[in-house]
Amino acid sequence: MAAPRWITRLRPKPLGLRARITLAFALGAALLSIVLASTTYVVTRGTLVRQREAVLLRQAYLNANQTIDAFGTNGGNILTRLQNLPLAGSKPVVVYQGRTTPIDPDVGLDAIPVELRNRAATGVPARMRFRLDGKPWLGVAIPIPGSNAVYYELTNLAELNKTLRSLAAVLVGASLLTTASGILLGMWASGRAVRPLAQAARAAEAIAGGRLDTRLEPVDDPDLRALTNAFNAMASALEMRVERDARFASDVSHELRSPLMTLSASAEVLQSRRDELPERAAVALDLLVGDVARFQGLVGDLLEISRFDAGAVHLNLEELLVGEFVANAVRASDAGEGVPVEVDDDAADSIIRADKRRLAQVVANLLDNARFYGGGATAVTVSLPEGPSPESVLIAVEDAGPGVPPEERHLIFERFARGTGAGRRSTTEGAGLGLALVTEHVRLHRGRVWVEDRTDGTPGARFVIELPVTE
Repeated sequence: MAAPRWITRLRPKPLGLRARITLAFALGAALLSIVLASTTYVVTRGTLVRQREAVLLRQAYLNANQTIDAFGTNGGNILTRLQNLPLAGSKPVVVYQGRTTPIDPDVGLDAIPVELRNRAATGVPARMRFRLDGKPWLGVAIPIPGSNAVYYELTNLAELNKTLRSLAAVLVGASLLTTASGILLGMWASGRAVRPLAQAARAAEAIAGGRLDTRLEPVDDPDLRALTNAFNAMASALEMRVERDARFASDVSHELRSPLMTLSASAEVLQSRRDELPERAAVALDLLVGDVARFQGLVGDLLEISRFDAGAVHLNLEELLVGEFVANAVRASDAGEGVPVEVDDDAADSIIRADKRRLAQVVANLLDNARFYGGGATAVTVSLPEGPSPESVLIAVEDAGPGVPPEERHLIFERFARGTGAGRRSTTEGAGLGLALVTEHVRLHRGRVWVEDRTDGTPGARFVIELPVTE
């Protein structure tokens, strides 16, 4: 069962090769930087904390030793001694004979965790990290030998936390920088990796455009050498095949011209004595004359197509006033009799560089196509495309036929393709090469041709040629 359309739209579009390579480098750099930063932070944090605790523990023992001789019945000596200790930000507290002697009245016995006091009550020195008022502290408890006194020293670790936060910020910045470097490296590497594919794509596009001699440059990379050699071999085989087919069509067309000329001359002789022939013979003669004319047109088109395939077509370019030229081309065509030519005011002065003979053949072929399959052309228009400064001009031929189905609008420009409408036509004219020749001629003029529905809503087809204008 097919997925609903809205689910299909939600699916992410697949990434291109260059994007995938860049993403792989970025993810690799990000993962590596995260692992290194995390490891560095954990190791450095543990080292700094252990060093800080060791320093504070040694200082606490020194301060405790200096207070031993102050223990007696007078607690005032203890306070005096505590005030003279090199504390460097620590808060000493002495519990002696049930009394507490703190320097800082805000940091007394209540600030000491119960667990630390319980450890000290066993007579064994202890240390413990805890939080007081949301800040990290280190508490050291040292029982005084020979008395029931305990020396506590509490140190605020906020400065150490600040240092660790600065270290974390530096590591995060380094991780981002490493990831960005990975992205840049990925973009560079992907560009180098995709460059041969881009060259192959451009070469394939050139071959598709008719430049069959296009080849890829040899490379030293052993991995890409196989691709280059295979592509060049394929292009050479394709060129040989196209040239062989073109020569075959050209040779066949040339070989057919001699008997066709004989048939045409014979038909003209018979046509001059048509009145002397019986009725059935006259009808047969008319059919013969029509088929010979059609055959001559087919052979001429095949010769023209073979010239395109062989690359032997050259344009004799000259500047043409497009509106005047189209009007003259319509009048000169057999199928253009009575067809109105409409030239927009803004396109009246447009000038194109074109081969007059070939472009006139393009207009004639479109008019013939309209006559054979669309009931005859109804109008030929010359206009400019929408936009502030159009760089091209549009020549459109409209007919009153059934139109061209959307699925056949590209097919009818191929060789010998006439679409489903060919089976409904009332004439045997046309072999399916007229629009193919239109496409080739327009392509040589750096333009394009397409078919669409008529813009006025009336049934029929509208064949449009777009050609670049000169400044």
